[in-house]
Amino acid sequence: MKTESTDEVDKTYLKAMPLRDLSDLEIFKKEVSQGNILIIRIAPLATKNIEDVKKAINELCKFAESLQGDIARLGEERIVICPPQVRIWRGKKPISEEPFPTSV
Repeated sequence: MKTESTDEVDKTYLKAMPLRDLSDLEIFKKEVSQGNILIIRIAPLATKNIEDVKKAINELCKFAESLQGDIARLGEERIVICPPQVRIWRGKKPISEEPFPTSV
């Protein structure tokens, strides 16, 4: 039987977090090292200092590579970073040209 604390360790969470300062990188690294997936909104720092955003993304790319995780851009304002057990799909074309079905 799992205890509550053991159960928490076994779970992977998807978390959305803002990048406000370069000091936030340590929090992000800790979260991903614990197996969580992060969607990071870079706009808060980008409005202050675009050079710091570039530094942050470079550091997170190196971190993801060292951890054998994955990182990708989600549009203009977000990036996603994943632990080693999760891969980001990078398809060249849509999965299907048909519209998604709706419930009746």
